[in-house]
Amino acid sequence: MIAFACSITSPEIYDRCAGPGIARAAESDSPILAFQTAGSIFRSYNVILDEAAKLEGLEALVVVHQDAELLESDFCAKLRAALREPDVGVVGCVGAVGVRSIAWWEGSVTWASFTHRYGEAGGGELPALSWKADEMPAYARTGEVDTVDGFVLGLSPWTVQNIRFDESLGQLHGYDFDFCLQVRAAGRKVVTADFKVVHHHSLELVSDPETWVEAHMRVAEKWDGKMSGVGAGPGDWKHRARRAEAEAAVARTQAVAAMLQAEARTKQLERDLRELEESISWRLTKPLRELNLRRREWQTERAERRSRSR
Repeated sequence: MIAFACSITSPEIYDRCAGPGIARAAESDSPILAFQTAGSIFRSYNVILDEAAKLEGLEALVVVHQDAELLESDFCAKLRAALREPDVGVVGCVGAVGVRSIAWWEGSVTWASFTHRYGEAGGGELPALSWKADEMPAYARTGEVDTVDGFVLGLSPWTVQNIRFDESLGQLHGYDFDFCLQVRAAGRKVVTADFKVVHHHSLELVSDPETWVEAHMRVAEKWDGKMSGVGAGPGDWKHRARRAEAEAAVARTQAVAAMLQAEARTKQLERDLRELEESISWRLTKPLRELNLRRREWQTERAERRSRSR
């Protein structure tokens, strides 16, 4: 039996996104653990894990953000296939290797089978690299990674029983990276699978840079020297050095957010142009525009001939 869970801060968002996705993916005997938030995401997810650990016959626990929508009715079959190896502890739909901080996207992303749907700039979506099978880069592959993004987490029964989120790290940021590090430190694998998911999320990737910086520092301090590559960098790990690296990482994240927002605005302008070109007034004035274009071309040619004759 596969259970599904969600920590809810907005019932409206859950009813619009996670709820329908869970209903689509769940099996007839799947328990649904949908709870109001218990404070931080670390605490809320630990409450969910404690409840799931009591379930008999649990094959896996799927924890989704309230704004993540599962799209496939065969989701459970894909999750079972990913958990077939007994040493797999976590499964996600986007992951990276070469990750050394909570800014996991600065590693090499090897799989990302989701699309980012946003409401700003008239709305739109930005498909990730593995969203469309016919457009995937050659390096895209499912399999073992250093960490996955936590908006969809498939957890094995062993993970549900033995691993918990570290509530000392903060309120929100870094929970997924630290959890994956714990699983890997215990000798289990973190892997990606081809789950199709829509992430209904703002283009603003970091709403509170200060809390992100604090989480970056705490996770780096916790794992420094304990996991290969994590926190690796020039110099020592004094407080100022840690903070400088964290601030640089959040600045790069905000730069990515700015690029996403610019792309969204471009898409909106393209839609506006298409609507204009398809309008009745645009079609009716087409002959006049063509006539004006030919008149300008004739005037330009006439001016060039006069210039040459002088």
